[in-house]
Amino acid sequence: MEVLLHVYLFVTGAVLGSFYNVAGLRVPKNLSVIKPPSFCPACQHRLTWIELIPVFSYLFQKGQCRNCSSRISSKYPLFELVTAILFTSAPFIVGWTVELIVALVFISLVVIISVSDLETMLIPDKFLIFFLCLIVPLRIIEPLTPWWDSLAGAAFGFLLFLLLAVLSKGGMGGGDIKLIGVAGVVLGFQGVLLTIFLSSIIGTMFGFGAIALKKAKRKTAVPFGPFIAAGALLSYFFHDTMFQWYIDVFMHGGLLWVF
Repeated sequence: MEVLLHVYLFVTGAVLGSFYNVAGLRVPKNLSVIKPPSFCPACQHRLTWIELIPVFSYLFQKGQCRNCSSRISSKYPLFELVTAILFTSAPFIVGWTVELIVALVFISLVVIISVSDLETMLIPDKFLIFFLCLIVPLRIIEPLTPWWDSLAGAAFGFLLFLLLAVLSKGGMGGGDIKLIGVAGVVLGFQGVLLTIFLSSIIGTMFGFGAIALKKAKRKTAVPFGPFIAAGALLSYFFHDTMFQWYIDVFMHGGLLWVF
């Protein structure tokens, strides 16, 4: 029975990942996610059902449009597969509890804003408001301990990023500020603290890597939302393990690093 549930989550995640691709591309441009139906951006060919099977259609078509043979971005199947894997993995970490619903909603949020930010450099308020309206009731039903930790996490993340935006004179986007605030409701204070730490490391490594490979320059604008998303997911699923590792290695080991 549990195997079937995992299969169901995988399929659901892949299908939703496909929808998140569409929403992440269209909503920032104020376009409907329903009309027009999915089409090839190169030749305007309307995609049939066989061309819309998450992940598999991309593989069967060898990454090309069936009508004009133009290349299809690998980001589409990647986000479909990532969403499916995260949905399937979540029960192994949080169990078959109410927290699983929180996890699936949170995964959906970070995936859809990653698509949006990577493609348009925008994190629309529509996404953040929609998911906030889902997350707040869920956190009331399944609160953190203590119950006010969600408020502390949201306030700390939002105010810190707002301060960074002011000090950097716009270096931090408004979408990033609001995103870390929404994430704070899910993660709590320690979770947000760890998210900021991890997202900074991931972003820095990516930046240096892109510069080394000559894919970007020092002043090239890079969307920070996906780094927040990656850090938030790592923090959400593994914060207890990471904090315990930190205590064992750096505190009990005689080293004291504070972040």
